[in-house]
Parts: sequence; C-alpha cells; structure tokens
Amino acid sequence: MPHDHHDHDHFHHDGMSPSGHPYRADNDEPLSYWQCMEIAVRELLIEKGHVTPAEIAAQIEAMDARSPANGAAVVARAWTDPAFKARLLADASAASAEMGFDIGGLRLIAVENTGDVHNVIVCTLCSCYPRNLLGLPPDWYKTRAYRARTVKEPRKVLAEFGLELPETTQVRVHDSTADMRYIVLPARPTGTEGMDETALAALVTRDSMIGTGLPKTP
Repeated sequence: MPHDHHDHDHFHHDGMSPSGHPYRADNDEPLSYWQCMEIAVRELLIEKGHVTPAEIAAQIEAMDARSPANGAAVVARAWTDPAFKARLLADASAASAEMGFDIGGLRLIAVENTGDVHNVIVCTLCSCYPRNLLGLPPDWYKTRAYRARTVKEPRKVLAEFGLELPETTQVRVHDSTADMRYIVLPARPTGTEGMDETALAALVTRDSMIGTGLPKTP
C-alpha cells in the first residue's frame, strides 16, 4: 500500500503489499468452487445459445478498456465548469453520463475534498468500486487490511501512502456498497489556472479519486 517500498513495509505483515509492486501468488493451484461454477455457467449459456464466445470476449475487452482516465476527465470537467461540478455533486451518475460514462443502475456519489475535509473511499465488505470510471480496483483496495484499518485508523493508513494531513483537517471515510459507489473530487492544484481540461486530466491520479493520494502538481 505505501508507495515507497524501501521505507514502508507495514502491509507485508498484514497481508498487503506496496502499490506499484503488488504481490501476486502463483495461480497454478486448483480452481476454486466459484471459478468452477463460473466456467460451468458460462459454458451452459453458450451451449443454450444465450451468448456467444465473441460476445463474452467483447464484454471483457470493454471492461479492460475502462481506466482511471475516465474519472480524470470527469474531475477535470468539474474543475473547469462550475455548473457541471454542481451537477456532479448533486448526482454523479447523471453527470458522468453527460460525458458518455454509463454508470448503469448503480448510484454514484461524488464527495469533494476541501481545505477542511478530506474524503477516502473503502469497501468494508468486499471490493465495490466505480469500475466504469476508474477501471479495475488496485490489489490493495481489496485486501482485508485496507478494508479494516481504513475505517479504524484512516490517518495512519493515509500516512503510509505518504499523505500526511493536518490535524485540523477532518477525515471522512465512505463505505461503498453493492448498489452505491463513491468517487472523490480532489481539490484542484494551485498554479493550474491557465490549463485546459486535457492538461488538467493528466494531473488527476487514480489514488486522488479514491482519497489515498493527491493530484500531481504542474
């Protein structure tokens, strides 16, 4: 989870690994019950003619194409368009759809970081995540250590990411659910007044939209 793996190895002891160098066990062990069930259902659907292998492959490709760049575009629009920002904070699902990002039946909530409040997102039950905007969740987001510790000691967890917040800053932890997702609207970096949306979007990091990091500085 920490970005500097030389200095911070706390999550190695908790079953987590530094982001950027995630630990992945070899995947040559026997298939789990749920993996076998997925294969059986998929093959049955193909056999019955409900879907084709090409349609399944297309859906997988569409999911893999989602990336944090989608969310970064939404954030950059909010930074430059006050009316859009207001719509985003009122109904993030509808505002994202304006830009062509379909959230589906999920409710998406945007929470804004300010000088007084810092928001961080977690899913304590599993790994609920706004995949349409941010792509696949990072490995550390799904670990039990992050899910458990963030709600109990958020400042310590953020510090391990390298994000030290003033004591005067209120930290709000938001717990995602199966039908509700969150995205953080980070504060716009200073010195970016003359930058357009494309340039601003390049400053928006994935972690800044989860709340475990900040945007890049120009």
